[in-house]
Amino acid sequence: MKWKKLRNKPWFRFISNRYILLSLIFAGWMFFLDSNSWFIHHELNQEIDELQENKEYYQNQIAHDKTVIKQLQDSVQLEQFARQKYYMKRADEDIYIIEYDTID
Repeated sequence: MKWKKLRNKPWFRFISNRYILLSLIFAGWMFFLDSNSWFIHHELNQEIDELQENKEYYQNQIAHDKTVIKQLQDSVQLEQFARQKYYMKRADEDIYIIEYDTID
């Protein structure tokens, strides 16, 4: 196409308007190159979502640990927990740990 034909096209006249051109450049700068660009905001939003998931997980773990602590106030439960988790025993007892080999 020749330059004169191109200049008479309506889309070219619209884009070559200095205000439209300046707005497009500004939008491109803000979208891609600025320190507060869309990409950085997207990464930060993903990080916020991940941190919120971690927060929920740890709050659930805290609630679970609080229930375990309440259960361990009873001496029978405390003894059972110590035997199962830490393999503790009384002085006159022997402990045998049986492990099963699983064949995959």
